[in-house]
Parts: sequence; C-alpha cells; structure tokens
Amino acid sequence: MANIELSPKQIVFELDRYIIGQKDAKKAVAIALRNRYRRTQLAPEVREEITPKNIIMKGPTGVGKTEIARRLAKLVKAPFVKVEATKFTEVGYVGRDVESMVRDLVEVAIRLVKEEKIAEVEPKAKEVVEKKLVDSLFSARKKGHPELSDTEIRDMLAKDLNDGKLDNIIIEMELPVQQKGLQLGAIGGNDNNIGEFMNRFLPKQTKKRKLSIREAYDLLTKEEANKLIDEDSINAEGLKRAEQEGIIFIDEMDKIASKANSHGPDVSREGVQRDILPIVEGCTVNTKYGNIRTDFILFIAAGAFHIARVNDLIPELQGRFPVIVELQSLTEEDFKKILKEPDNAIIMQYAALLGVDNIKLKFTDEAIGELARIAYLENESNENIGARRLHTVMETLLEDISFNACGGHDDIELVIDKKYVVDHMEKVTKNMNLKKYIL
Repeated sequence: MANIELSPKQIVFELDRYIIGQKDAKKAVAIALRNRYRRTQLAPEVREEITPKNIIMKGPTGVGKTEIARRLAKLVKAPFVKVEATKFTEVGYVGRDVESMVRDLVEVAIRLVKEEKIAEVEPKAKEVVEKKLVDSLFSARKKGHPELSDTEIRDMLAKDLNDGKLDNIIIEMELPVQQKGLQLGAIGGNDNNIGEFMNRFLPKQTKKRKLSIREAYDLLTKEEANKLIDEDSINAEGLKRAEQEGIIFIDEMDKIASKANSHGPDVSREGVQRDILPIVEGCTVNTKYGNIRTDFILFIAAGAFHIARVNDLIPELQGRFPVIVELQSLTEEDFKKILKEPDNAIIMQYAALLGVDNIKLKFTDEAIGELARIAYLENESNENIGARRLHTVMETLLEDISFNACGGHDDIELVIDKKYVVDHMEKVTKNMNLKKYIL
C-alpha cells in the first residue's frame, strides 16, 4: 500500500534529497499528500465529501516541476502517470481522448499491485522452482556420486544451486510460449477488448528450449509466481488504488490555454479544456477492469505560462486547481548544488558511468563552480532550459574521456580542475561571448 502517513515536513525532507530549491512547490504537494492520509482517518460520510485540492505549478522548463511530482509518487508508492495536454484532442477529432489518462493510471496501478503480490509469493515460488531444477539435475549427479544417498545428492544440488555454482550449466526444459493473442478491437472505445478476453481460453502452448540454469531459474520463478497470484483480486485492488491514491500530472497546460474571443486553433484548445474539466471535477470512466471514479485522483498541472497565463484557462477549470505555486528560475548557486549535493547528483551519475571503464573521476570545487557559471550563462544567452543545461555542459566536457575510455586497463584517476573545464569548454564560452555583439 502507499505510504501516505509521512508528515509534510518529512515529505519535503525526502524531496530535498533529489531536488534543489523550490520550497513553495514542495510544501504544496506535501500538504496535498498529507491531506490524503487525513481523509482516510475520517468517517465514511465525511470522507466522501472531501476531494483533493489540485495544484498548478507554473515556472520555466527544467526547474523541477515534473521531478517533484514524480518523486512524490515514488516516495509514497502511489500510481502516477505523466501526460502532455497537447497530445489530447477535442471529442470528435482524431487523437487521444482525455479519458485515456485515467485508463493509463489504472494500468500503472494494477502493475504496482501485481509487483507487490509477486514479491509476496516469490519465496514460495522459488522453493517450487528449486525442487524442479534439482529433479532435472538429479540423474546426472547420481551417476557421478553413486555412493551418496538420494537425500544427500538433493541437498548437495540445492546448496550448489543457491551458491550459484550451477548457473552456467545448460539444460533443456519445456517452457510456455508467449502467445500473440487475438486482436479484435474495442467496444465503444472503452478498452473492453474481446480478443483479450478470448485469449484466456486459448490452449497453453509449450516449447523445448536450451538455456542456462540461471535463465531457467528466473523464468520458472516468474511463471510460478504468476500461478500463485489471483489476477481478478489484483485488478480490483489496482482499480481501487488508482481511484483513491492516483496522481495524474498534466504537463504543458499553458499550451491549451486560450485568449478570450479567439478563433481558429484556440477554439480547439478550449475544447480540450472542456473535455478535461469533467475528469478533474469528478466523473466515472469505463475501463476494461471496471468503472473508476475520478473524484479522488490528485491532479497536478504544470506549464511555463510565459505567453498564456493561468487566468487564460476557462474559469471552470481554474476553479478545479485552487492551489497555484510558482517555481523560480535556477541560479548559479543552485547549479552548483545540483551538480554535487542531491542523492542523484549529476557528477555522481557521470562518475558512476565512467567507473565501469575504470576511470575514477574527481571534481575540484573550483571546477564545479566554473561548470555552474557556464551553464547559467548559457541559459541566459540561449534558450533557458533550466537544470537540463548541466547535462549538455557535462556531455561536452567529458566527450573525449567518454570516447576514449575502454576499460582495458587498471584504474585511472582523473582530477577535473578549473583549468580542465576552461580548456575543454573554450568553444562554448567563445560562442557565448560572440553572442554579446549580435543584435
């Protein structure tokens, strides 16, 4: 189940491990999440009246809008989908309909529940698989050790199997064949696929395959685990979890905002807004697993809102997003922190990648400061893409090292200092300086 018992301060603390700054946005999502827990503690008649306070996050690209929502969902193990408002079309036009975002959420929720259930039954599944593999290897081992009893041989095989000593032995086994199934289309656009239903009644096909003990162990464990779980109860639990704990992140909301008295494409954008409205207000959506109410799904919308404003959304939709938080552009100091402080710090990521090829990267504080300065100035002189600029800068800086690293040598320690950064980023900084003279 989702962990929604964290206090708002604990949620912000966890988000701080991965995202620099943006305190207001973190605080808003933390309160929204805590209110979900508070709601579960109320009497049913009161609980039914309380719906999530949806959020709009406005701010430039690359400042953490999507990452806040994604980390939030991961933190509490809640079903989460990210969609782009521009991918939807008004009802009656070719393209994705807005209800598909809810169906996607249900699919994610069911997958989450299934993974949890499989983890629960995995120990039992492994016991069954180990017995099968021991049985398949028993005859050959018995011939090699006729002096041992059957029990002793089985114990020996079980120990060798668990110790990984048998991983590379090739065996032949009868394994199920993955069926393509029938594709007969959906009824009324509701994903009630007849072909999928009929596939349940097709005879199971098997095929002999040669594979290693390790591969067989993994495949058979997955197969046995699936036998031990109840698909119908998983679907029901997934549907419930999507309804009560789901989070839908709608990106590029500003792209479907339209000016008053507009014509042409703006009319279509307003049509998409009006289609999204009942989903956010609360309605029932039909999925192939059953009906789901959207009343208690938390919607987080995001957009730059440079040209269009939040006020340009239709009033009814604005009213369904009562919490509006503004995310700030990242500063040079923020870039320094992003490079080295978070648990998923960019420098750590690149050091780990090159560590595979026995390159040990170390960055001096001066080098980090120079990288932050270059990234910040690049955003100022070109399109501001926020923290994503740091990846562009790092790729340019480490291009030669990444290309030449091959791993066929002992560990090599490379210290990246300010001089290295200046020398290898000379082309980038020269272009920045030239742009000052272009009118």
